Formats: sequence, structure tokens, C-alpha cells
Amino acid sequence: MIKMGVIGYGYWGPNLVRNLFEVPETQVVAVSDMREERLGLVKSRYPSVRVSTDLRTLLDDPSIDAIAIATPVSTHYDLALRALQSGKHVMVEKPMTSSTEQALRLIEEADRRGLTLMVDHTFVYTGAVRKIKEIVEQGRLGDIYYYDSTRVNLGLFQHDVDVLWDLAVHDLSIMNYILPNSPCAVAATGINHISGGTENLAYLTMFFEDNTIGHVNVNWLSPVKVRRTLIGGSKQMIVYDDMEPSEKVKIYDKGITVSNGPDSIYKAMVGYRSGDMFAPQLDVSEALRVEIQHFVDCIESGREPITGGRAGLQVVRLLESASRSMKHRGRLVELEPDGLGVLAGATA
Repeated sequence: MIKMGVIGYGYWGPNLVRNLFEVPETQVVAVSDMREERLGLVKSRYPSVRVSTDLRTLLDDPSIDAIAIATPVSTHYDLALRALQSGKHVMVEKPMTSSTEQALRLIEEADRRGLTLMVDHTFVYTGAVRKIKEIVEQGRLGDIYYYDSTRVNLGLFQHDVDVLWDLAVHDLSIMNYILPNSPCAVAATGINHISGGTENLAYLTMFFEDNTIGHVNVNWLSPVKVRRTLIGGSKQMIVYDDMEPSEKVKIYDKGITVSNGPDSIYKAMVGYRSGDMFAPQLDVSEALRVEIQHFVDCIESGREPITGGRAGLQVVRLLESASRSMKHRGRLVELEPDGLGVLAGATA
């Protein structure tokens, strides 16, 4: 039995606590939040759970094995580091930290202490995304040409992060999980329409060594909510629409074939292939419960989680590099093997 403490009971905390209660291998011991009214909700719904406005009561409790952190991004690093230093396994909400340097420090601390560090990239654990991963690994799409995602809605405006760090983080975690390779360069543009706020609309383009291209469009000012991803391959293509009540994943046997014309090696003949559409059956288990079960399994086995610290680092370094590009109106940022982003054309 993994005894859990939860820090933060605002937007995501209630979902965490509910799912932790539904996983037989976990027991919620205590919840901490700065607001008394939120703790009152915990006590009314879960009378057995201790509550406190002082998170030190959780960190100093030797009976607590792991801490789940559901607080603003700016607090993730400090809270996760303190939890690891207290000997607790950590599950931290996305994105893992505000910088690559912070992410590396948490990975180092977790490795040094033999603790599990996991990032709550919930979409990776959905039946839809796991099915797409399976299809890609089977080679059914062929060579991947592009990953194109749109994630837009009206609100919720965040006070401590821009729209990339709030919404694109989901698409980047999915993309890194599904695709076999990582981007080698990024370029991002965005704009803020609110005085004193952060960018509320942004476009992120990612380049890969294998000629794949990735694109993410995120927006807090859309009149409609859209959650749609297109993945194009040389053999088949996928449409993943998370707003669909059923058939969230559709596989299209469509594409092109290119061959040289008879007159010249420079003349290409393009043929279009239009086949059937297939919607595979998906696991409908709640993603957060699947994720928590995986967290427990990794604690017990010592294995690296699918969305462990290194996966979290990949997402943070993409976001950090995208932010640098956005500040320079879309200038290309090359991603180096050490995870640092370098502006193209920049001098030391």
C-alpha cells in the first residue's frame, strides 16, 4: 500500500484525490492547501483524510511514501525538490518545472535517492493516445511526414504561464510519446492581447532530422473548443479528435505515391490513394486512474515511468526554447544534445 499526500486542492487536486481513492494500492493520508475552504471540501467528502495549511506536516510525516503536487507551475520545482529531499516519491503536475535547469536538478535528486519522479502528462495515458502509439510502432503509418495539432478554447487565462506552457504542453507530451524521434529545432510566434498578461495565442513549429515537421496551434481566445491532431504518414494518416464522444481516433488509408515520369528524371508523377477509414476500439478507462496505477507500479518495481523526469525534461526544454523563439519573433532555436536551445545566428 502506497500512502499518499496531496499538495494543492484547487482545479486538479480533487481529480487526483478521487482517483487515488479508487486505486486499491494507494491510500490518501493527508491533503494540504493554503485555503481553508478547500480543505473543508476535503473533510466533508473524505473524513478519514487529514488536512493542513502547512505542507510541512506532509513532508515531515514518515508514514507518507509519495507526494502528488497540483499547484501553480512556479511552485513545482521547490515543492518537488523538498518532497524528494524528504524521501518521498513525487508525482508533479505538468509542466514539471519552469526551466531545463530545474528539471535536471529534480532528475538528479530523484536518481541519487532512488526515488520515482513522474510528471502528470495525463493525455499520454488515454486509450486514444496509447492506441496511436501502438499504430505508429507497428509501422502502419509508414514514414511520418507531419504532426499537426490544434488546441484552442475561450479561457482559462493563467496568471503565471503563457498559452504555450498551459496548452501546448499537452501536445508536446503526446508528440514526444508517439513519435520515434525528437525535434532538432523549434520556432514560435505569439501575441498578448491583455495588458500586463502573457501570450494568449501562439503557433509553434518543430523540425526533425528525418524530415518530419510538427506544428501546434494554441489559443485562449477561440469562440469554440477544438482538440484535434492530424498525423500524416507515407502509408496511412490519423485524425485524433478528443472532442468526439466516440471514435476519437480514425485511421485513413489515404495518401500519395510519387514516381518519376517517363520523359525525365526531373519530372515527378503524383498519384492519390483514397481508401477506407477505420476507427479502432479504445480503452475507455479514466486516464488519471491508469496513470496513478502506473505510478504505483514504477515505485514498486523501480522502473522509469513513461512520463518520468526525463520525459518531463524533454517537454520543458521544448517549451523553454519555444519561449526564447517567441521573444525574438519566431527566430529559429536549435536544440542541442545537452537540452539547451541556441538561437540561430546568435553569437557567444
